[in-house]
Amino acid sequence: MKGSGKAAGSIPAMKQRRVVILGLPPVDALDVIGPVEVFAAANLACGERPAPYSIELVCAGPDVTLESESGIGLKGHRTLETERRANRPIDTLIVTTGFGSTERFDKSAIAWIRKRSQTARRVCSICVGAFALAEAGLLNGRKATTHWRMTQRLAERYPDVQVDPVPIWVKDGNLYTSAGVSAGIDLALALVGEDQGNDVALEIAKNLVLFLRRPGGQAQFSVALQSQRTSGSSMDDLCHWINEHLHANLTTEMLADKASTSVRTLIRMFQRELKTTPARYVEDVRLEAVRRALELGERSIDEIARRCGYGSSDVLRKAFTRRMGVSPREYAQRFSPDSDAAR
Repeated sequence: MKGSGKAAGSIPAMKQRRVVILGLPPVDALDVIGPVEVFAAANLACGERPAPYSIELVCAGPDVTLESESGIGLKGHRTLETERRANRPIDTLIVTTGFGSTERFDKSAIAWIRKRSQTARRVCSICVGAFALAEAGLLNGRKATTHWRMTQRLAERYPDVQVDPVPIWVKDGNLYTSAGVSAGIDLALALVGEDQGNDVALEIAKNLVLFLRRPGGQAQFSVALQSQRTSGSSMDDLCHWINEHLHANLTTEMLADKASTSVRTLIRMFQRELKTTPARYVEDVRLEAVRRALELGERSIDEIARRCGYGSSDVLRKAFTRRMGVSPREYAQRFSPDSDAAR
């Protein structure tokens, strides 16, 4: 499959890597096309030199036309059956599927994923493709993510998987899982960055007219939105109070007192209703407030730290970098309307 558009950048010569995208129909078409375009752009960036990637779409259905949930068919290179017979080496295996497919995986396809994962350098999933990796047993004892709407279901169905509902993609060893839709593009950019350097990945992002290249630690959606999904619960008032008092010393003991309950009961409430701990929730809300301030172009890290409950700008920087994978300055350069923000 070929990408469109002109890409630029210097890519060192290397052995061509075979990228196989396995579609378990019906797929979300963008989960397939997004990563394909990233690898295709990396090939275009080489100019006259050999392309670094061989990109092949394999359909797990009866023929090479891959059915999508939108009703638009994608023409692949081969079926899983012909791929199985050829048994060619795979550098990077990317598994895609759709929301409607997670209840009825083909057992032979799952067995093939399990077998080929033993020799592939990297094994990845886009969105709910994580269910296929989990079904194959690849995610047991591993950290993983998927679309936020499906994280709880993934955790319940596969209790041995350490599901993190927050990030847009997660790496655990040679296994990569990503959240929904556009997160597959972010993951593909990260893979290219690993192979060829961040400068090349950033140049590809520019040429694909992406606003930025998001790090894996970028949250899928608002923490406040997550808490609102339990609207009407006993947590509503406390979560609202936390959001308005981020500057305070929000210990678990203090929150338990505010909720007129014991620390043990409060922890159980957070686990039951928000699938997290009180301390983790406070940290998530604080970091979200920091991100929002940076995105709006606020300049003073000291002021942001004070308002969001960090003891100092140094404490904020360390917490932010640990979670997001980039410093506040770097984040501001990517997101804020003023690239000189967060000095």
